[in-house]
Amino acid sequence: MAGSFSDYLENALLNQLFRGSSYSFPGTLYVGLYTAAPTDAGGGTEVSGNSYARVAVTANTSNWANSTAGATSNSNAITFPQASGSWGTVVALGIFDASTSGNLLAWADLTTNKLVGNGDTPSFAAGDLDVTLD
Repeated sequence: MAGSFSDYLENALLNQLFRGSSYSFPGTLYVGLYTAAPTDAGGGTEVSGNSYARVAVTANTSNWANSTAGATSNSNAITFPQASGSWGTVVALGIFDASTSGNLLAWADLTTNKLVGNGDTPSFAAGDLDVTLD
């Protein structure tokens, strides 16, 4: 997946590292889906309606693999609610610090776009959501 950390997160980390500013890391991350990909500045079109909700993933050693070579991935499946209608064609994902609104922390294009229709239950299998820092 091609993607990036958001400008928001990049600035928060740089300010903490080089300026001593405090950044509170979220204890829970929220994975969302997009029908139009965001950029580092945000934007894009997140799925809405038809039972869509971001999926909460606690930031801990049970849910995320130990970082090696500047990368980590989800240790467990990340499963969205069953769609009660069309969500459209999902092209990207975002990781947020809140279940609604909040700040986009990272985003990525999907390797393969996925049409989500009524009754579908989108998910990322364990190890499928890779996050790399290089």
